[in-house]
Amino acid sequence: MTPKRVFISADHGLAVVYFLQSDVLPNLLSAGLEVVLLTDDGLKQQIAERFGQPGLIVEGLRFAECRRYFDRYAHSMQYWLHFLRWMGGSDRINTHAMDGHLRQMGYEASPRAKLFMPLVRLAVRRLRRSAGARRWLMQQQMAFVPGLYADLFEKYQPQLVIASTPGWRWDRYLLREAAQRGVRTAAAIVGWDNPSSYRLPGAPVDWVTCWSEIQKEELVLGADWRPERVHVGGIPSYDGYFRRSWQMPRDEYFALHGLDPNRKLLAYASSFVTFAPNYRNIEALARLVSSDALAQPSQLLIRLHPNHFMPGSLYEGEAQRVRELVRSLPHVHLVEPVPLGGELGYYSGEDMPEKASMMAHADVFLTVYSTMVVETAVHDRPIVAVCLDTPGGWNTPGKFSLPLSEIGEWPTHQRFRAAQAGQVAMDEESLKQAINRYLLNPRADAEARRKFLKDEVTFTDASAGRRTGQFLARLALGKEK
Repeated sequence: MTPKRVFISADHGLAVVYFLQSDVLPNLLSAGLEVVLLTDDGLKQQIAERFGQPGLIVEGLRFAECRRYFDRYAHSMQYWLHFLRWMGGSDRINTHAMDGHLRQMGYEASPRAKLFMPLVRLAVRRLRRSAGARRWLMQQQMAFVPGLYADLFEKYQPQLVIASTPGWRWDRYLLREAAQRGVRTAAAIVGWDNPSSYRLPGAPVDWVTCWSEIQKEELVLGADWRPERVHVGGIPSYDGYFRRSWQMPRDEYFALHGLDPNRKLLAYASSFVTFAPNYRNIEALARLVSSDALAQPSQLLIRLHPNHFMPGSLYEGEAQRVRELVRSLPHVHLVEPVPLGGELGYYSGEDMPEKASMMAHADVFLTVYSTMVVETAVHDRPIVAVCLDTPGGWNTPGKFSLPLSEIGEWPTHQRFRAAQAGQVAMDEESLKQAINRYLLNPRADAEARRKFLKDEVTFTDASAGRRTGQFLARLALGKEK
């Protein structure tokens, strides 16, 4: 008898962690399903060797073909459909994150594209206020189904296609082809800010599983999902955090980075580099620790952002400035994310022991407002959001900058602040005060931090992978009711 199969699109390092380094895959396999994992063609063998087991098949996602189709077939129409889908979610929920991206688009667009921006803004306004306009926009996408996966659909005959977004990335072509063939589809929300930042699906998707009731509301009100088609399963990627399965012992982690066991550890994770430099945040922290200006002798460990590794970019230049700073000051150290490789980026499962240990052993964890504020709450460590503005931003012609002081109203940032799960520093003096507050009282805000975590991830008992895997298995077997 032919086994029932599911396709999983793992087009990003976070998706590899979500599906392969959690209990999602084991629960699909234990339900009697075969899983065909589609990922970066250049990494098929590496992933098969690392995660290979009976019932798992690895195939390619054909990124090059996706890109070629997008570039060569009605490119302008596809581009604007993608942009309007991104910006055009309902204004029934907070739109501040999308508004920032819209401002960036207007600033960085080509001279020709700038001519269209007044019309684009009118279209966005209409989409945000009209469910009918949003439905029409989504229907237009089905004009672009390149059929890149016909051979795989014919070969494997999947019962369900699962993607790590509802068609926000190249997975839109796979999901559209599935819909055209009448194959059931599902999406998993792998990122904390995804439902508030990307909005309308890029393909017809039947079900979605998300982290929390908060995300469910964002999907229902912001992108017109039917409530009964939204499953709250928690975030499987964090189960390993809750189990402490990735965490190194403190002495081992300190030795790895040459840290002083007698100094308090401030851990700073770079974030938000697309809109604003992180260098002023980092420089201010480095001065505080190197001059022993804090309440207790401390040291700083800086984590670069994945965007810092974009060749030839402003962000790469900032990374080099950080490396030079680290070499010039005492008690300042650097950790660089480890890439999985290919097009899956630096958000990688290779890096989970490093991330887990950095958060677990930090006396104070600092970032802008990255997802790591949630991850650090799992480890119950004090958190400071550092938002020191850099005068002029990137100071580069044609490059949009957004002051960090203006991003507090973005949906996830607003929730962190409203929950009082940590401190927010807008200048160097408030930064020093926030750090000293936690150095002198590590349990400050602990109760608020725990509530924030529960609200954002729902399941704090390492059961999210099992719950999500069983939900997806029921969909594949036609037992969703």
